[in-house]
Amino acid sequence: MQTSMPPDTLAQETDASRARQLAARGNSAKAARKVAQEFEAMFVGMMLKSMRDTVGKDKLTGGGKGEEMFQSMLDQEYATAIATSQGGIGLAAMIEKQLVREPAPRSEKAPITVLKGKENK
Repeated sequence: MQTSMPPDTLAQETDASRARQLAARGNSAKAARKVAQEFEAMFVGMMLKSMRDTVGKDKLTGGGKGEEMFQSMLDQEYATAIATSQGGIGLAAMIEKQLVREPAPRSEKAPITVLKGKENK
């Protein structure tokens, strides 16, 4: 039995799968940038879909499955263009920075401070 999946969900699943593949390749700065941009594109795509859902259907064209699919693909292209041009909305830069940063060295023994409060009588 085959179940149908909405086009926007299918696109998001494909994008998430692609991001996991890129992350598994290595920890290079180039891969981190690509993964961060794809994540930002996916995020912007979900924002565009949510914004479009708040607007009523166009009565001139009548809607339909074809229009929904086209609109979903167009939104994803808009999202990719936004994420990859001129720094996007800034989310990819923050994610990339977190992915490529060096972990802080941990000390072997961290001091533990015990605070004593007033005892209830």
